[in-house]
Amino acid sequence: MVTTIPGSDILTSSLNMISQSLQIPVIIFLIIFAVFAVLTLGSLVSEYTSRKNISSELIERLIYSISNANSLEEIRDVIKNAKIYESQKIILIKILRSSSLTNESRQTLARKLIEFEENKFAKKIERTDIVTRIGPTLGLMGTLIPMGPGLAALGAGDVNTLASAIIVAFDTTVVGIGAGAVAYFVSKVRRRWYEEYLSNLDALADALIDKLKQ
Repeated sequence: MVTTIPGSDILTSSLNMISQSLQIPVIIFLIIFAVFAVLTLGSLVSEYTSRKNISSELIERLIYSISNANSLEEIRDVIKNAKIYESQKIILIKILRSSSLTNESRQTLARKLIEFEENKFAKKIERTDIVTRIGPTLGLMGTLIPMGPGLAALGAGDVNTLASAIIVAFDTTVVGIGAGAVAYFVSKVRRRWYEEYLSNLDALADALIDKLKQ
């Protein structure tokens, strides 16, 4: 004979009610994540087509050109004519215009400008990182939630309800894992691109600051 702990039925019913009430929100979030993954993949392709191929030789030539320039105007021309991103040119020009500042203030300005770029990229990657981590988790939740009623229906001989529950479970798993995989791929590629961007910008900014010290 199975002894029932007083109040256990209430607790079990409460857990079941909470679990089943999460099914619709989980499905809604999975649909949002799936749409976000598709749009993000499209934006990655668009970003790839607009990327500049900045080689190490180009950065090396720019550093030499900045170091060997004879005036601020010549440095400005080197930066404006360089085959780098416009956002990098804007930051370098702002640093160049700070020639009236002290060395410490100029370095502080350069560091903050680069930090603003880092924060901008971090926010962009953060969104896909969230989907990478939460997408599969929601997929697992979407798998487990309908299986409870499905197994209960199986015990009652209702095979159709079990089949419907299994379909929902499989669909949510696929969508959750798929959205997470796409988001992980986008985050990985973008992180490499942005690290290269910031590394080149940091090198050019250091060369410019050293030139302005002279």
